[in-house]
Amino acid sequence: MDVSFLEPVFAAPGPYATVCVDVTHTTENADAEVELRVRAACEQLGGQGAPEEVVEAVRSRLLQVNEGGQLATLRGRALIVAGDGRIVLDEVLADAPREPLADWSPNPSLLPVLRQLAGRVPHVVVVADRVGADVSVATLAGHPTDEDEVDGDTFHMRKVKVGGWAHNTYMHTAENQWEENAGRVAAEVDTLVKQYKAQFVLLAGDVRAKQLITDKATKEVSDVLVSMDGGGRAAGADREPIEQRAVELVAENEAHEQSGAVERVQAASAHGLAVTGTALVVEALRKAQVEELVLADDITGEGDLLVGPEPLQLGVGADELRTLGVDGAESVPADRALLRAAIGSSARVVVVPRTAMPGDTPVAAVLRYTDDSTPS
Repeated sequence: MDVSFLEPVFAAPGPYATVCVDVTHTTENADAEVELRVRAACEQLGGQGAPEEVVEAVRSRLLQVNEGGQLATLRGRALIVAGDGRIVLDEVLADAPREPLADWSPNPSLLPVLRQLAGRVPHVVVVADRVGADVSVATLAGHPTDEDEVDGDTFHMRKVKVGGWAHNTYMHTAENQWEENAGRVAAEVDTLVKQYKAQFVLLAGDVRAKQLITDKATKEVSDVLVSMDGGGRAAGADREPIEQRAVELVAENEAHEQSGAVERVQAASAHGLAVTGTALVVEALRKAQVEELVLADDITGEGDLLVGPEPLQLGVGADELRTLGVDGAESVPADRALLRAAIGSSARVVVVPRTAMPGDTPVAAVLRYTDDSTPS
């Protein structure tokens, strides 16, 4: 996962309030239920010493869910508020949080957020008919970020049984128009796939329109195209099966990313370009060697690491920090130090189930480069 979206968190002053809250808004009593959950989170933050301006920022932002619109469809939400009251992260969770969280501390609690985020898999959804298509781009599961309609000319759109000498002319004209409209849709989809680096294109709608768009798709689109039965552009058409299929494809892509990350560690290890275990990964992060940090979703048994003022100032023991010229290092949970360093060195991050990690190790890394101190 590209975690550059987390950079603004560390650009703001700490301490930080990290909150994951169930904001499900689908029942008759949803307003009251959401308010109670938000109040509980705010009381926890206040009890941990968060200032009122931070608590109020959390309260007011989370209660926006009661205003309706797209926010009312959310199940879970994650917020990080900096010490000056600025909201530096507001993200959709995949579902109501498995682990409700309200934490006020010098370092943000990112691992619970990352393992519950809605799938950050850019994709394109196309619902087509013979006139054109509704095209949407999403970077979060089920939440379009850009929507458009692509329509062509409707003249002679329907094949009609006119009979006589004109029959073949009408048939040919209609087919040509369908193909022209499909070409416009295919061109738009190609542009979006390249612009957003879409991981898949989900194509639904009219059977003939889907076939024409498929035939005109570029190789880049064809390589990621998934067609499904059903769905339509007509007013009142049920889009829920399309949305559900998109969510399933996002989950498949996420699972593929997780398994791919473990495979990359194993493959890189054969060439000396990977390290496993906290101590070796910490050393690689200090030297900005890490291309991809692979972190287990539960590393509670790893204890704390020592950190300095800068993201890459981290170590297992005080001697390592003194070597870096840091006195009075701060002790923080290992996951927070590792993620802070990964974000500070522009490394990718993949969070995987602990049981999927090679050798049940809590953390591993694929390296950008090696040096004389890198284990062979």
